[in-house]
Amino acid sequence: MANITKKVSWSSRADESGATGEGTPLLNGSEQPRHSRQDSLRGRPKEIPHNEKLLSLKFESLDYDNIENQLFLEEERRMSYMGFRCLEISRWVVCGLIGFLTGLIACFIDIVVEELAGIKYQVVKENIERFTEVGGLSISLILWAVLNSAFVMVGAIIVAFFEPIAAGSGIPQIKCYLNGVKIPRVVRLKTLVVKVCGVICSVVGGLAVGKEGPMIHSGAVVAAGVSQGRSTSLKRDFKIFEYFRRDTEKRDFVSAGAAAGVSAAFGAPVGGVLFSLEEGASFWNQMLTWRIFFASMISTFTLNFFLSIYHNNPGDLSNPGLINFGRFESDSVAYNLYEIPLFIAMGAIGGLLGALFNVLNYWLTIFRIRYVHRPCLQVMEAMLVAAVTATVSFTMIYFSNDCQPLGPEHTEEYPLQLFCADGEYNSMATAFFNTPERSVRSLFHNQPGTYNPLTLGLFTLTYFFLACWTYGLAVSAGVFIPSLLIGAAWGRLCGILLASITSTGSIWADPGKYALIGAAAQLGGIVRMTLSLTVIMVEATGNVTYGLPIMLVLMTAKIVGDYFVEGLYDIHIKLQSVPFLHWEAPATSHWLTAREVMSSPVTCLNRIEKVGTIVDILSNTSTNHNGFPVVMQVTGSDEPAKLCGLILRSQLIVLLKHKVFVELARSRLTQRKLQLKDFRDAYPRFPPIQSIHVSQDERECMMDLTEFMNATPYTVLQETSLPRVFKLFRALGLRHLVVVDDNRVVGLVTRKDLARYHLGKHGLEELQLAQT
Repeated sequence: MANITKKVSWSSRADESGATGEGTPLLNGSEQPRHSRQDSLRGRPKEIPHNEKLLSLKFESLDYDNIENQLFLEEERRMSYMGFRCLEISRWVVCGLIGFLTGLIACFIDIVVEELAGIKYQVVKENIERFTEVGGLSISLILWAVLNSAFVMVGAIIVAFFEPIAAGSGIPQIKCYLNGVKIPRVVRLKTLVVKVCGVICSVVGGLAVGKEGPMIHSGAVVAAGVSQGRSTSLKRDFKIFEYFRRDTEKRDFVSAGAAAGVSAAFGAPVGGVLFSLEEGASFWNQMLTWRIFFASMISTFTLNFFLSIYHNNPGDLSNPGLINFGRFESDSVAYNLYEIPLFIAMGAIGGLLGALFNVLNYWLTIFRIRYVHRPCLQVMEAMLVAAVTATVSFTMIYFSNDCQPLGPEHTEEYPLQLFCADGEYNSMATAFFNTPERSVRSLFHNQPGTYNPLTLGLFTLTYFFLACWTYGLAVSAGVFIPSLLIGAAWGRLCGILLASITSTGSIWADPGKYALIGAAAQLGGIVRMTLSLTVIMVEATGNVTYGLPIMLVLMTAKIVGDYFVEGLYDIHIKLQSVPFLHWEAPATSHWLTAREVMSSPVTCLNRIEKVGTIVDILSNTSTNHNGFPVVMQVTGSDEPAKLCGLILRSQLIVLLKHKVFVELARSRLTQRKLQLKDFRDAYPRFPPIQSIHVSQDERECMMDLTEFMNATPYTVLQETSLPRVFKLFRALGLRHLVVVDDNRVVGLVTRKDLARYHLGKHGLEELQLAQT
């Protein structure tokens, strides 16, 4: 595939974040000569050759492993039994808060979308009714298109100009974060505000999007903020939960936030827990599962409670999530054994259509990367899509002559009469002239015969391409609901056709049932989630009878889809060149050893090192390492130095900032001993080395690293096979793995070294590393 030049989109502020100190320094092993050409490009704007065969070196890993240095051990010794109990209680409190706030955000989004969309559709409906009689419906079309474009313009401007990372559903970014990759700015407060406002604008603007995907990202941001007990964006520190200021704890809470987001979106607490398990956390334990479930439950309950107040029946907790599929009663949805092959066939169709969707979206994303990378162009594209969506919807409704009688118990929110007789409404309008969630519900539950097969066929076709074009725009939007809607439309169509084939005319194929199976097949074909999606669908329909068909359909859709192309989220992760580690090492990689995958030579520090040396190593922009093995020379012998620990860049920066030098410690007996609190206060945005002033005299001082280094880092022998290295690295969430030979440091393995290898069409392939 040709190289593509583009500005980085997931972190298009990379150049700016270097200045603020969050930066994304490169991991060890980037000093291989093949990357040196980047130095000559320093002066130019950051255009990068963008290719899925590259792995970007700009993404850092999170430190999931605890740094067991002397400070850590002392703090643990000082802690009483009550101290540990209090910590455990505060973890539960944080999870409760995460659930509560995520539920509130979901409630806010839901109410604002309902109100604004209600006003918009009411205005357009009155306008259409007025002009249907006197002629001049083009004015209604212009009004509809202008209203849509106006909302979408606001949503696209805040995303493109203020926080580009808030674009899309945010699920690929959260998947990467839970996988252990530090995506810049992904869990900031500003991202949350832009996400929430952006998703309201895009849903009200009538785009083919849902508000469910972004809830997962919102939950994750809430979790990252609440668990730290402070906001670095607002420069406020509440002096609570200080113990949780490290990657290990934060990542656990973020997985709880993502689960709470799923739970609020679909009313599926168990589905939320399984989503976190399936998509995210590499490290899992029973207590964490239980806490995540607690956060999910609280989130669903909060959303229920506040929505019941909004709907004027406080205390009625019967509408669990943002998307409510409505109740599927057991008698109307019974299915027979002979229908199971039909369901499996629908799963295969879902897999094929999902693969087509993903391939089209992949090429479209590459086109956007190449040509639509300026914020103003992104806003214009979003407005164009909004106007086109309105025009297509209007045209479809205008030319449809599918009229249905308005029954006494009609559920249509905004029935449009147009050219139908009195007492009838246009059924194409139920699908298009509505928020996507309502359309899904009407496809599931409307009486048999409410939709004409032609209407459903045309709707599926147009909505498929609209949804495909919309995903990847610079607006906050999810792909869940459009997928469900496309699937529900063609599923209902299958149900109608099956019923018409049988001459008896009995409704053995209830169209609503097939709409549900179609929706599951389409969504499974696009995102390729299996376990969590089955449970989410079962919980959202409130009927466990469908567990088996839904599971079979999702398995079939995944198997068929994977044959052609990966899931949508994986494609977008790959296009960003993120070093994502899958569950297992590539199947045929046992012949590779640690010696072949490691980065070497390694920059090591002595246990008692000169300050000037440390400053020079940290200031060296060409290597920009993050972890340094600490070695000790045996006095009086000429043997090579032995490994005695590992220290991180962030720790060295804190030590330099507090001037922890051997000479100063001797001269100032009263100097306060550095504690773990000093390291936690600097987390997560450690100051850059350039901001720390070290005088010429201080450069001659010595620094003793014994107290601060991790004295027992994980090591492997250089003959260890790649799968063993991979398992150790992935399961423990490591950031650096030292490769030794007779306790001499010979190399370092980092995330990039392992993510480089993947199984391609022609066996084991190695990706190139790019400095961008």
